[in-house]
Amino acid sequence: MSILKKEGVGRFKHLISIDELTKEDIIYILRLAEKFEPIAKGKKVNKSLEGKILANLFFEPSTRTRMSFEAAMKRLGGDVINMTAQEVSSVAKGETLADTIRVVGNYADIIVLRHPLVGAAKFAAENSIVPVVNAGDGAGQHPTQTLLDLYTMMKEAKLEGSKIALMGDLKYSRTVHSLIKALALFNTTIYLISPPMLRLSEEFIEGLDTKTSKVFEVSLEEVIDEIDVLYVTRIQKERFPDEEEYRKVAGSYVITLDLLRNTKESMIIMHPLPRVNEIATDVDKTRHARYFEQAFYGVPIRMAILSELLDGNG
Repeated sequence: MSILKKEGVGRFKHLISIDELTKEDIIYILRLAEKFEPIAKGKKVNKSLEGKILANLFFEPSTRTRMSFEAAMKRLGGDVINMTAQEVSSVAKGETLADTIRVVGNYADIIVLRHPLVGAAKFAAENSIVPVVNAGDGAGQHPTQTLLDLYTMMKEAKLEGSKIALMGDLKYSRTVHSLIKALALFNTTIYLISPPMLRLSEEFIEGLDTKTSKVFEVSLEEVIDEIDVLYVTRIQKERFPDEEEYRKVAGSYVITLDLLRNTKESMIIMHPLPRVNEIATDVDKTRHARYFEQAFYGVPIRMAILSELLDGNG
């Protein structure tokens, strides 16, 4: 069932997983974000969420996700409260996540949650009296990142029928886990490129809906001249159970100017950031780099999500 058809103030009640969205739902959110883009840039004013409060509960570090949610809420006239220092909260005293969610729901109109455990956002939604947005649950999903990624492709390249290479840490990246499921809805050709230790599991690939898309495991050299999008991720050091295993793959891939010599002029490079050393800094000045624009697009996308959850008028 589409989350855009659940009961709530707007068209959906929570945003926990990209799996809950149909293709039509996704397109609706992307088009709504387009309407909010001038407001996100400060060119227009919209105070539709005035009097509303967003609570950011981040049990893991975040810069772009947390700040873009704050920017989105404030651009719409709302306010924000934050819990980012776990060591000075009641969590450090042993308070359960369920109790934290119940308490914060009395202070705010919506909760944005990042948590290291897969399934934490779903659990939070089940215990919340206000809407919950999943801002990343361990190596699980990151649906708002996926929506801004799709929006970037729509704005800067193309989405329907595109050829997209997903490169890097495909095993632990929640960004990739959400994105690949959404891309499968848009008649895409998806190329998976990663060190052997960081391959997407066969179980995950077999679970994809590939009725309209094709998925291949390749090397970058095989497809660099035909892809429309190169989506690069960092190695998720914090997800490795053994640091020695991380060291074996650290620095195993880097996008350089030399690698881009035979690409299509229109090809774009994306990265959810933060970047470590996966993309050489001199690539930033090329026509291909779109990762900083990608970061900005998080604001209109999150404005669209907040508006639907809290206002419902788009």
